[in-house]
Amino acid sequence: MRLKVPPALVFLVFGGLMFVLDRFLPFGNFDFFGRGHLVKGLLFLSVGIGAISLFHFFRAGTSVDPTLPSRTSTLVTNGLYGFSRNPMYLALLLILLAWGIWLGNAFNTLLAAGFVAYMNRFQIIPEEEALTKLFGKEYLRYCMNVRRWF
Repeated sequence: MRLKVPPALVFLVFGGLMFVLDRFLPFGNFDFFGRGHLVKGLLFLSVGIGAISLFHFFRAGTSVDPTLPSRTSTLVTNGLYGFSRNPMYLALLLILLAWGIWLGNAFNTLLAAGFVAYMNRFQIIPEEEALTKLFGKEYLRYCMNVRRWF
């Protein structure tokens, strides 16, 4: 792969940027009834998606290290991977959205979108290229049938 920044670090950087934006941007604040419940729901959903995704990888006996896709031994296409090619990254996005809602600044949605753009460009596309080399037509068929995020 071209870039070896762990997705967890990218997630933390974007979360930190969201905090800084909330503290120093003098406008864009919002509040609404049920905000706390929405945050809890998103967190619950993200933990569930993340845990189930990891379970599928461990059960298949394949690597969960996204910086070394060449260590992947099995193409996981069942369970959540039948709906999303990247449910672990989706779980991170849901946490960022929950964080942005908790902070209460509407402009944090732009940073969440930036996370998606960054992950697509610098993590997911290189992963897809590596997986295409490893699994060939099987992976390309999977990509045609399953969306990248959701």
